[in-house]
Amino acid sequence: MTGFKNFILRGNLVELAVAFIMGSAFATVVTATVALIMDLVGKAGGTPDFSDWNPKGISVGAWLTAVIAFLILAAVVYFFIVVPYTKAKERYFPATNEPGTPEDVALLTEIRDLLAAQRPTP
Repeated sequence: MTGFKNFILRGNLVELAVAFIMGSAFATVVTATVALIMDLVGKAGGTPDFSDWNPKGISVGAWLTAVIAFLILAAVVYFFIVVPYTKAKERYFPATNEPGTPEDVALLTEIRDLLAAQRPTP
């Protein structure tokens, strides 16, 4: 039983499980948004599904539908998830890493200066 308890409590297993569940639920929202946008494309262009399009006998319609759906999905994820998340992260958790000299370089510079100070001047 101790091994099972250690397995459950090890690392970020709970956080990973929550992220997986939330991701699965959110996938439904993203899929519905893509379907909505595809319907709007259909209203503008006549049909949102190009699966039956076979120019010169080559079935490119299903591929074209998949590419358009992928591009819409990528745009939805980027503009409605990534951009707001990045802005919120910058606003509420600003980066504290100030650009400067790395610790090892600063230490070597200090050693160099100390050695130069110990050297007799000619």
